[in-house]
Amino acid sequence: MLCDVTKVHTGYGFMPKVTHTTDDEHWGKVGSSKKIFTAKSLTQKGGFASMDKVLERKENEYWVIQVDEFQSWMMGFHTFIGRWETTQIEKGKILVKYEYSLLADQPIYYPLNWIFVKTFWKIYMKRVLNNIKKMAYNKEPYQFD
Repeated sequence: MLCDVTKVHTGYGFMPKVTHTTDDEHWGKVGSSKKIFTAKSLTQKGGFASMDKVLERKENEYWVIQVDEFQSWMMGFHTFIGRWETTQIEKGKILVKYEYSLLADQPIYYPLNWIFVKTFWKIYMKRVLNNIKKMAYNKEPYQFD
């Protein structure tokens, strides 16, 4: 979670890539937030796209983040909650468990939401995890407070 998000969210299909963040001086501390900016895509005009917030964090164990304030229509979704949990299983080997919830409140879109989550979102998040895996294997630097 303390890494270069532009290398994690690189875009896929109609999901735009993240170009940069701002207002992230305290990112990583509970209660902190940052603005997410994306490239232009079929579904987004580019620029400011959403806000990320740290809801919970226990160092070297887990993070809970919230993404909201979406600046474009997200098929009825209004909030994303992600939980990133790490467990050291042996020296030099860490198990990462990433759970996410996409919250929607417009029942008319629920069938579309379900299809989206079970198909596109699942594929997209696997790509995100593969990007993180590559960064770890390449020993890419992380940001520290």
